[in-house]
Amino acid sequence: MTVTPTRLQIKNALIASVLMLVTFFYLKFMGHGTDVNPLKPFSTFPKQIGEFKGVEQFFSDEVYAAVGVDDSALISYVNPVNESVQLYIGYYKSQRKGDMIHSPKNCMPGSGWEITSSSLENVELQDGKIISIIKLILEKGVEKQIVLYWFHARGRIVNSEYKQKIFLVIDSVLKNRTDDSFIRLISPVIDKKENETLIYMKIFVKNLMPVLDEYIPE
Repeated sequence: MTVTPTRLQIKNALIASVLMLVTFFYLKFMGHGTDVNPLKPFSTFPKQIGEFKGVEQFFSDEVYAAVGVDDSALISYVNPVNESVQLYIGYYKSQRKGDMIHSPKNCMPGSGWEITSSSLENVELQDGKIISIIKLILEKGVEKQIVLYWFHARGRIVNSEYKQKIFLVIDSVLKNRTDDSFIRLISPVIDKKENETLIYMKIFVKNLMPVLDEYIPE
């Protein structure tokens, strides 16, 4: 008896084939990318974004060693009404084996947070352009957080780990570049006001984007 594959099976087979090709080209070409420095060192990243004023923070040496980042910024911002956003920017001059961007989908559950929702969120920028970034809802006991993040490099804003790897391979071949940046925002959800938290986070992103252009090369 002949069994006809379903559309889902065909889709999964195509995805698996694409991932195999990406892995092949990754192993073949990664490590050849030219180091690309940020336009400015992230130690100079502004401590004020819109109405939000920030205080610089640092991870432990073990964390920096694990993520293999070349330059970074970790800043906690608060606005006049006590709404807070923690911003992390990880910059990689090039990505070689062992020095790859770590996704929050892998890191956050390891610190006790459970991802209860994953989706894409549209944000309108100052020039009217609409970008789509990744939104996670995290919960640990009675605590809840919203995480917004994306990959930002070589003229692109990428909202998928799979797309990020595909573009990385393409640009390593065509441009000899594997530099990349990871942008992550975290805000606590207070009094179950998830929508209100998301609104001010999107305002923060809107004001953040022109500043990122001063640091991340296209």
